[in-house]
Amino acid sequence: MSAQHIAKARTTAVVLAGGTGQRVGLSIPKQLLKIAGKAVIEHTLSIFQQADSIDDVIVLMAPGYVSDVEKIVAKAGLTKVTKVIEGGATRNETTERAISALGEGLAEGEDRNVLFHDAVRPLLSQRVIKDCVDALDRYEAVDVAIPSADTIIVTRTHGGDGEFITDVPDRSRLRRGQTPQAFKLSTIRRAYEVASGDPNFQATDDCSVVLKYLPDVPIYVVAGDEYNMKVTQPVDVFIADKLFQLASTAVPQPTDDAAYRELLDGKTLVVFGGSYGIGADIATLAESYGATVYALGRSTTGTHVENPEHIDDALSKAYADTGRVDYVINTAGVLRIGKLAETDNTTIQEALNVNYLAPVQIARAAYKYLAETKGQLLLYTSSSYTRGRAEYSLYSSTKAAMVNLTQALADEWAADGVRVNCVNPERTATPMRTKAFGEEPAGTLLSSEAVARTSLDVLLSEMTGHVIDVRQQDPTRGASEASGFEQALAAVLDRQADV
Repeated sequence: MSAQHIAKARTTAVVLAGGTGQRVGLSIPKQLLKIAGKAVIEHTLSIFQQADSIDDVIVLMAPGYVSDVEKIVAKAGLTKVTKVIEGGATRNETTERAISALGEGLAEGEDRNVLFHDAVRPLLSQRVIKDCVDALDRYEAVDVAIPSADTIIVTRTHGGDGEFITDVPDRSRLRRGQTPQAFKLSTIRRAYEVASGDPNFQATDDCSVVLKYLPDVPIYVVAGDEYNMKVTQPVDVFIADKLFQLASTAVPQPTDDAAYRELLDGKTLVVFGGSYGIGADIATLAESYGATVYALGRSTTGTHVENPEHIDDALSKAYADTGRVDYVINTAGVLRIGKLAETDNTTIQEALNVNYLAPVQIARAAYKYLAETKGQLLLYTSSSYTRGRAEYSLYSSTKAAMVNLTQALADEWAADGVRVNCVNPERTATPMRTKAFGEEPAGTLLSSEAVARTSLDVLLSEMTGHVIDVRQQDPTRGASEASGFEQALAAVLDRQADV
């Protein structure tokens, strides 16, 4: 049989979740800690669920917590997870249990690819996964590593006088190991079989087992990324949470106009803030693909989002007319510039009513309709949500609240199949912005049509609990995730100056 007709080896991701939360001061395993609205392990499993090159996933969980992971898997619909089993008392024993589970049902001579990944690395990119799987076409063992930014020193202890440097290795040749570590199953199994004959065998990672006990097997190194951090220390919890907030998430796109029409045909959208700008563009775009759209606004339909009765009336009418409400979008907002100490009570109340209380009321009123259709609520924040701006304190703080509301509701409504996401456009050419800042140089602002297009992609995706950045050079429109950390950094720098 020719090479091109040989079936590609099945690839299994093994998520190692045997650690405890002692170093982060928790009474539960750190992989069950919630970051950005979800348990760390759910973020990690979702990455492999979305990876085209991964066929199935097994989880090795800390003893006593297998049922917790099984509940997470069922609730999140992580269909690639086929087994959740207890890990061992040591890393060695946990890997051995995984190898045993992977061998079940394999025909004689059959092999498979396996990726071992730390459950507490929830920011793994699809690029790294793909590179690891592709490398297994040529090599039997693969590691992931990044250059060391720090100088590494070797020390020794001298009596009670403390530690002293004995060597300073050349930093240019030093790498910091990450996961996944990838192997042919036959290779890692053989390495552990040889290691079992060593009474002093102990390992903290699997590549070191291959290196020591199968020295003739080359271990290829895939470039990792700084984003792929491990949540180990208390500060890591804080950093990971912020990185989730800053990260631009790649939004899946329907392949062509026919796919958009197929997905939107027969669907009902209710757009609050639909008179102009982003809301109006979403309405126009969705209608062009066959959706029934109710575009509501103060200047067109007399709908005031700060009035709960107007919200209820709009949703009930859409439901009465079409028998369903699939998507509820709120782009309504007010931006008033000025120092807080000089702002009158009427302006303060308007900002709170429109920018905060209205989305809360919309969410509460929309829930029963979206639970029926397994639909989605889409909210909007601003690049100022990560760092409040002088003279827009009300706007910045209410937009930060939208991020927290999104993450909280995504978690709260997940069991009912209702998705909640938040779009974060950079500076966008809208009437609201022009009113606040006047005319700005051409080419410096994102178009509202571009934000509307990404918004539609978010609505049609299975994502929930995400904050999606939309930028002029928008990574969500097809760019590789390899630069995820750089995208987040660029977003931070932009937010130092822009609303």
